[in-house]
Amino acid sequence: MNTTAPISPRRILVTSALPYANGSLHLGHLLEHIQTDIWVRYQRMRGNECHYVCADDTHGTAIMLKAEEQGISPEQLIEQVRTEHIADFNDFLISHDNYYSTHSDENRNFSNSIYLKLKERGFIAERTITQAFDPEKQLFLADRYIKGSCPKCKAADQYGDNCEACGATYSPVDLIDPFSTISGATPVEKDSLHYFFKLPEFAEFLDTWLNNKKLQPAVSNKLREWLEAGLIEWDISRDAPYFGFEIPEAPDKYFYVWLDAPIGYMASFQDYCQRSNINFDEFWDKESAQAAGTELYHFIGKDIINFHGLFWPAIMDASDLRLPSAIFAHGFLSVDGAKMSKSRGTFITARSYLEHFQPEYLRYFFAARLGNSVDDIDLNLEEFVQKCNADLVGKLVNIASRCAGFIGKRFNNTLAIQAENLNLMDELAQAGDDIANAYEQREFSKAMRQIMALADKANQYIDERKPWVIAKQDDSEAELQAICTTGVMAFAQLIAYLKPVLPALAEASEAFLNIPLEWQGNTSRLSGATINKFKPLLQRLDVKTITSLLDDNKKISEPSEKNSPKKTKKKKPSASTDAQDIADEIEIDDFFKVDLRIALITKAEHVEGAEKLLKLSLDLGTEQRTVFSGIKSAYAPSDLEGKLTVMVANLKPRKMRFGMSEGMVLAASDGDGIFILEPHAGAVPGMRVT
Repeated sequence: MNTTAPISPRRILVTSALPYANGSLHLGHLLEHIQTDIWVRYQRMRGNECHYVCADDTHGTAIMLKAEEQGISPEQLIEQVRTEHIADFNDFLISHDNYYSTHSDENRNFSNSIYLKLKERGFIAERTITQAFDPEKQLFLADRYIKGSCPKCKAADQYGDNCEACGATYSPVDLIDPFSTISGATPVEKDSLHYFFKLPEFAEFLDTWLNNKKLQPAVSNKLREWLEAGLIEWDISRDAPYFGFEIPEAPDKYFYVWLDAPIGYMASFQDYCQRSNINFDEFWDKESAQAAGTELYHFIGKDIINFHGLFWPAIMDASDLRLPSAIFAHGFLSVDGAKMSKSRGTFITARSYLEHFQPEYLRYFFAARLGNSVDDIDLNLEEFVQKCNADLVGKLVNIASRCAGFIGKRFNNTLAIQAENLNLMDELAQAGDDIANAYEQREFSKAMRQIMALADKANQYIDERKPWVIAKQDDSEAELQAICTTGVMAFAQLIAYLKPVLPALAEASEAFLNIPLEWQGNTSRLSGATINKFKPLLQRLDVKTITSLLDDNKKISEPSEKNSPKKTKKKKPSASTDAQDIADEIEIDDFFKVDLRIALITKAEHVEGAEKLLKLSLDLGTEQRTVFSGIKSAYAPSDLEGKLTVMVANLKPRKMRFGMSEGMVLAASDGDGIFILEPHAGAVPGMRVT
């Protein structure tokens, strides 16, 4: 007698990062939500209780200004965007149990209670800071809302912390003729009381947290750099006018959007719990969650690991919330080898993609590229078409189409009692554990390779047995039925393994097979079963559709991300705002004064308090330099380390508020992004550029 106790289903809560509510979804959003959805669907398919919640991130100055620009209230704007986001996610088969909004009563209540608990326990500091202020708009200005002429090269229309023309970094007060991008007014300095979360008091806790293997090694190592550099108190307040939640007992002070955004996970789940009879505390309260054995996972992009990997766990620990079981970060998405671009049409919105391709092709392509690291992923559009045609149509669906016709015409859609090739069926069934482990570890690309290798074997079997030849022979009915039954059963097992990735194809296949597909055991349920007439399940993609997709997206404005600068240029009267103006002519002798050298980027780091700067450690062969470069909007630190670039080696060092910058890294801008200059192969650190 088997005395082994059954394994209890796991109880899991999963979240994706919250899309900002001031623009349409694009393929970068979909990369994350598709990755999350595949993992969630896999967990559900294996019998685990798995809840998936998300929400729109709705607060901040950018939302307030965009609503004003459109002549509607912020509430109207975020509801319009949320409706659009839900439709896009649904059409991409993303299986959220609840898609909510951070502008909700639940989120307000949680934000207030957590803040008051932090304040009561002495984790909130107050102090006055000096900021740039728009006297016309009566609004405090972040650096991204201030422009002027660069104090170094005099290029106009540069943001308040770095020059995209020459790469210089500076303070907004150093700008020549500074102006507010919102009103055009000249900013003034003004004092304001702000509230800070005492993050440094959690240094010991965070040291332990970073050692607990709940983060990917690359993420943990990067966060440890912040820890080792010395944590600073985190400003969690913003001044009115601001769209968000007013801080309790602090009139005209609002929670910074990043304070209430992760709390939005809790708010969305509570809204879901109230409608689904689920115990909220068993997933969020520290003691209750431990007793219930529940799990919590956050899927995020690597650009927001500091908020989720440092600030959020510290707040959770300080307010008696359970900690995440793990945080899973993914890399950035490029299209055709470059950053998504409006001018090239590669800044592709979710809706535009759906107007040209079915969603499951993208789901499969992403799955075939996704591993469990933070490596970036490239969507090469021609490769996308070729791979989907080769794998999904040429290999997978081809198995069913080659066999189903014979079953329908010759055997009244009835399968044989037993497959002809039991070894093949055993191999497919036994592969289930390895494929399951790959899904569990988020090694989706490995799972796809394993599944397609099995599809190759199934096709090879059909090629060898040649049912189209056997069908012409006398007294071959039983053999033909068994061979084609093997093909149909193999197809069923492969589709079952792909069900988390291709839910619509799985549903259509279940209708054809006349059974619900489970992870394993499909063969026995198909034995002697009657299936339905086979209908084409997928169409081949046409590479010409790519041209149409790109052309359509050249007409679509790029949506803004949270905390990104406004792209609409506000011109100050009588001031040139053309960042591409050619500088004054120089003599050849002036040019020869510039010493350009090849440098190896040995280390790249975020800079505390700087929105656009990265700190680069450069190796010139014979010496080391430190340079602060305004390229954070285009590169993550991990993208740069190990790259060769070109620097101005004889530029006079300049003292900045973040440290001494000992040169300048050369970069170019095409209006869609910033790109560092890289030498051809063969260049070595220290080599002079002539």
